[in-house]
Amino acid sequence: MIPGSNSNHPTFWRSFGFAVQGFRFVLRTERNIKVMLGGFAFAVAVGLFLGLSPTQWGLILLCCGAVLCAELLNTAVETVVDLVSPEYHPLAGRAKDIAAAAVWVPCVFVGVVGLVVFGSVILDKFF
Repeated sequence: MIPGSNSNHPTFWRSFGFAVQGFRFVLRTERNIKVMLGGFAFAVAVGLFLGLSPTQWGLILLCCGAVLCAELLNTAVETVVDLVSPEYHPLAGRAKDIAAAAVWVPCVFVGVVGLVVFGSVILDKFF
């Protein structure tokens, strides 16, 4: 589609289908998204066990969503870099490293948020 043009613009539901298709592709091909979904499932299980408040649930779910979103964007960047630079180039490698760092940074902060949220609930309930 040409920007600013209405010709061949997919419907909302078709665009939604493309998003689902992209997510399914990443699930089939990327190990890290499976690890992150496992961490998300673990956080939900621990949250259910501890009985988080709505605010705590909001923080945990927002953090998990941010990490998953960052991983999806990282995969998109890596795919485009591989398309435009099939052979090794230092700038292509740097772009991929920076995209990976864009996943690592929220993971670090999510870990801190998890320690604060789950830690405070554990301290309140058991100590």
